[in-house]
Amino acid sequence: MDLGLKNKVAFIAASSDGLGKAVAIELAKEGATIIINGRNKAKLENTRNDIEQTYNTKVLAVSGDLAKEDEREIILKTIFNHHDKVDILITNTGGPPSGKFEDLSMEDWDNTYKLLLASTVALIKAILPGMKQQQWGRIIAITSQAVKQPVDNLILSNSVRASVAGLIKTLASELGEHSITVNNVMPGYTKTNRLLSLIESNPSFKSAIDEIPLKRFGNPEEFAAAVTFLASERASYITGTSLAVDGGWIKHIL
Repeated sequence: MDLGLKNKVAFIAASSDGLGKAVAIELAKEGATIIINGRNKAKLENTRNDIEQTYNTKVLAVSGDLAKEDEREIILKTIFNHHDKVDILITNTGGPPSGKFEDLSMEDWDNTYKLLLASTVALIKAILPGMKQQQWGRIIAITSQAVKQPVDNLILSNSVRASVAGLIKTLASELGEHSITVNNVMPGYTKTNRLLSLIESNPSFKSAIDEIPLKRFGNPEEFAAAVTFLASERASYITGTSLAVDGGWIKHIL
């Protein structure tokens, strides 16, 4: 199946590792022009080299922390110095700290807002004009299964990621007339360093596998395939949706 992604410019946030890296690789397989980002320069360079050597393509790697306004501005300036526009925007960040309500400070809440919501809003604001000008675009937010069904001990993620889902749903209505689709993808328990750290800090996460109908944790490549389809021409009539890639963990009917 030709997904129509050849030469489309795709910016994947937080893509030096984990789910973001898997999405960048999958889009590269389909012939997209890739822009990756991460805070760890060494990991970012390794990811760029892996993609360039494996898929014989050039990758723009832009280091920086998207939660910090000054660094975010530099990241965006660098992107637009190399590309006139971005066709596909994948918003993504690392997860906030785990903990219960009374364990967390107001600083934790402020940092989570900057990490999850402010970074998403700022990226969309910067990249949207180019999409509207060409009357085509894909905006995909990577959030969490916690958007639909809260996860114990993750109150920061449960709360603020839900606001990202509200943003995405609203933008789908506002941008549809410009042939821009806006969707949210909710990863479940997936084999990433983030999951390993959660299990290490809270052993109860190990038992989560018993709650998954498929009885296993997901692979990043499985998640990336879903995101890549939503980014494609073939998904042109899908917008405003929240797609769970969670092995059936969410128990809601809708």
